Amino acid sequence: MEITDFSQPIRQSIKGIIVIFAFNVVTFVKKFFVLFIAFGVSILRSKTIGNVTPTMMILALIGVLISLLFIAILKYLNFKFYISNEDFHLATGIINKDNTIIPKSKIQNVYIKQNFLQQIINVVSVKIETAGDKKSEIEISALDKPTALLLKKKLFSKTAIVTGETEQLEAIEEPEVFFKVTPKRLLLEGLSQNHFKSFLLIFTFAFGLYSEFKDFLQELELEQHVEGLVELDEATILNLIITNVIIVIGVVLISFLFSIVKTFIINFNLEVVEHQKTIEINKGLFNKVSLSLTPSRIQNLVITTNRVKQYFGLHTLAVKQAMVNVKQQKNFNIVALEKEQLNYLVNKLVSNYNEDQGEMAKPRPYYMRILALEMLLLGSFINGFALAIFGIEMLWINAIFIPLAALYVYFAYKKAYYRISENFVTIGSGVIETTTNILEIHKIQSIKLKQTIFQKPRDIASIVISTASKSVTIPYVSKSEATIIYNFLLYKVESQERDWM
Repeated sequence: MEITDFSQPIRQSIKGIIVIFAFNVVTFVKKFFVLFIAFGVSILRSKTIGNVTPTMMILALIGVLISLLFIAILKYLNFKFYISNEDFHLATGIINKDNTIIPKSKIQNVYIKQNFLQQIINVVSVKIETAGDKKSEIEISALDKPTALLLKKKLFSKTAIVTGETEQLEAIEEPEVFFKVTPKRLLLEGLSQNHFKSFLLIFTFAFGLYSEFKDFLQELELEQHVEGLVELDEATILNLIITNVIIVIGVVLISFLFSIVKTFIINFNLEVVEHQKTIEINKGLFNKVSLSLTPSRIQNLVITTNRVKQYFGLHTLAVKQAMVNVKQQKNFNIVALEKEQLNYLVNKLVSNYNEDQGEMAKPRPYYMRILALEMLLLGSFINGFALAIFGIEMLWINAIFIPLAALYVYFAYKKAYYRISENFVTIGSGVIETTTNILEIHKIQSIKLKQTIFQKPRDIASIVISTASKSVTIPYVSKSEATIIYNFLLYKVESQERDWM
């Protein structure tokens, strides 16, 4: 097998031209999609726009595609990379040449991804991210998988590369597949998702379609036709009620189906591969991803479940790292874990963690009053909107809203807690779902003691703890207790010599 020498400047695979060209085409279409539609409709109606004929439009489109292909070739020819000593070097640019140097020690993550086009032409992309800004993100669009894996290994290796010599790939132990999701558990995961989000997404999409075609529907004068056909007798009202119930049930079923399909697409063939020091996640149907989790780079762990998931023995582990791409962060979720598997992974990623470490404490009861006030404001908005749009008849909605608001306040307070031990901070929260945030104290970036003008007279404060990936809050504790926690965490952070990454 030929081993790639990364000490010399090399290009990506020639197939990268196809990937770059496809990306350019998609970007172009997104920018000018509305213009294309407008021109297309105008040509269909009048066969011409001024002196522009359909033939001229097609020729112009061909010219644009040729230009995009030419740009893709130039990008491919001017894209070179290599590894020298402990740095990664990249040269890019067509007119303006850019040379980027990233120390290997600053590399946060190296992802191997494969979208649908890359699966067809049998290449993968390698994305290199640091904890800096978006300019520090680098993506190599097309490499064969063995070369991509070798590059990933070299970037995480602490051994310098000797210039001019071709290194042999070290023999490594065959990694062990610790967890592989089954279709049954994925189905259960999809069924036990929070379908309210899917419902809102579908409702928003339907409302958007209605807004787009509102004028068209008015032109059809459906309302006048319906008024002439429908007589509001008891049978008609019953039929309307049955129809509305069927529509609601249909939307709920579509929400369920949407959640299940989305879960399968994102987590298709999910497997967790255990290496000696890292955890590797592989998953995806149309967009395959392969990424590694290194304990030293992890900032937070987030565990989520709910009553339905607990019944089926399902838990989700989300890993938060210092990174720029928020969209990519979603790929760090491992779903459908059993309790034992979850505990094993947590202890693999953060050593010596025990969920019972530290005494459990809760926010002050004043927190319930704040939650109730939030529900009161939301209820006022809903009632005002319903009265303005539908009239006084819609006030019956409070018969549903008030019990739900009471349950929200009850469960939000019941699930809120925190534990602080010598090395960890654990914070619990949630309403429908139960969420547990775990962070190591030595990785804390900042601590803020926050007290509003309403909290001050009641001698209450909140503590905001920030890491390089996210912030978590210990809400509404007594001022004296908040001060003790603040001083303790500040002392631990300043006195420990361990690096945060």
